Amino acid sequence: MVDLSKMTKWDLGKCFDYSVLPKNSRQEDIIKGCQEAKKYNCAAFYAATNYWVPTMVRELEGTDILVGVGLDFPFGVSTAYMKGKETEEAVKLGATALDMVMNIGALRSGLYEDVKEQLRVFKEAAQGNVTKCILEVNFLTDDEIKRAATYVAEAGIDYVKTSSGQFDGPSMEQFLIMKNAVEGSATKSKVAGVKFPRPQNAYAFLMAGADLIGTRAAPEIINALDTMRAIGMVPPYKGE
Repeated sequence: MVDLSKMTKWDLGKCFDYSVLPKNSRQEDIIKGCQEAKKYNCAAFYAATNYWVPTMVRELEGTDILVGVGLDFPFGVSTAYMKGKETEEAVKLGATALDMVMNIGALRSGLYEDVKEQLRVFKEAAQGNVTKCILEVNFLTDDEIKRAATYVAEAGIDYVKTSSGQFDGPSMEQFLIMKNAVEGSATKSKVAGVKFPRPQNAYAFLMAGADLIGTRAAPEIINALDTMRAIGMVPPYKGE
C-alpha cells in the first residue's frame, strides 16, 4: 500500500500513469503530455493508439517513464489473434507498458475459456513488458468483477485495472471488490476513470490500496497534495 506520509510531490508522481487518450490527439498533444509526465515524475505516459508510440519513445528517451499504450479500446471485442497482433506491434514500436481491455461481451456471455485464452495471448505477446488488463467495471456486476480480476491474476498479468477512462469510472466498492480478488497474488491494482472531484477521489483510492492511478489529470491531482494535507485527508509528511 502507498504510504502518502512519506511522499513529496515528486515521489507521488510514480503513483500516476499520465495519459492523453482521445484518438484524435495531435502530435503536439502527445509531445506536451510527455513533457508534463517528465515534469511530474510519472510512472508512465499513455496514448490510445500505437500510432503515437514512436513519438513517445523519442520524447521519453533517457527517462525511467514507461511508454504506455491502450489496446483494443474500448470494449476489448477483438479476437485473441488480433489482441496478440496489436500487442506485438506495440512492443515492436517501443511500448513498455500495455493496457488491454478484457473482452467484456465474452465475459458477460459466460465464455470464460475465451476470456482466459485472450489473456494468455496478451501476456505472451507482451514479451515481458508491463501488462495491465482493463475490466471496465461500470458495465459489470460485482460477481463479474471478482471473476474477471481472478482471471487476470491467474494469467500472471501485472495489473488489474478498473476502467479505460472513456466511460463512467469505478465506485469505491467496485474497486475494493477488484483489489480483494487479487489479494495474495503478484497482480497489483490500478484505478482509472476517477470521478470529480478528481483530487479527493484519487487520494481516496490510493489510501484504499490502489497501486496506480491512471488519469488525464495527473498534474492537477499531484499539485493538490498540499491542500489534501491541509484539510487532513492525507497524513502530514514524515519523510523517510
